[in-house]
Amino acid sequence: MLTCWGAALGAAVSVPVLLLVAAPYVRRYVAGGRCKSAARLEGKVAIITGANTGIGKETARDLARRGARVIVACRDIAKAEAAASEIRAETGNQQVTVRKLDLADTKSIREFAEKFLAEEKELHILINNAGVMLCPYSKTADGFEMHLGVNHLGHFLLTFLLLERLKQSAPARIVNVSSLAHHAGRIRFHDLHGEKSYNRGLAYCHSKLANVLFTRELARRLSVVAWHS
Repeated sequence: MLTCWGAALGAAVSVPVLLLVAAPYVRRYVAGGRCKSAARLEGKVAIITGANTGIGKETARDLARRGARVIVACRDIAKAEAAASEIRAETGNQQVTVRKLDLADTKSIREFAEKFLAEEKELHILINNAGVMLCPYSKTADGFEMHLGVNHLGHFLLTFLLLERLKQSAPARIVNVSSLAHHAGRIRFHDLHGEKSYNRGLAYCHSKLANVLFTRELARRLSVVAWHS
């Protein structure tokens, strides 16, 4: 009996210790790679969707620090202006501007692209970062399920509308932000918009898989190397 209790106690102690030791390695794996480049980006034009918070905001901050002209493309103009103002003050780069973009509305996407193409002669970096997660069932202005519509279809259309300008500005780059959650995704062609069955977590996973598949096919058509983790 004492032997059993000793084994159980040893296991109870060793599991937390193992988790503590493994935590930094797991965190590094989940976080992915870290950019160590010191490249400067003066003269480069970048669009980042959803750059008012999170990954998008930190990316905008880094590109601004490197000297790029950064366009913060967001649905909430007030939050975007606050983020842009903070980045300008911190980096000293006054070329951080805000443009209205609602990825849940194809009309807004087309208006954004039309205005950009009329005002800007070059586009070197397009970062499709904005996204929604774990939304209750809802649809975009065009009737698409919200996760698929915003996370994939909205960025698909934006990329298509800006693709020729990116080609003309080569060397240029398109970055599609996905997630490890794509491993749990499936493209449910029989129910793309979740009208028969809906799970908010799986809907997010499906949209992230769509990001990865889009990236790979776009890279194939442009004859470039696609990378994802």
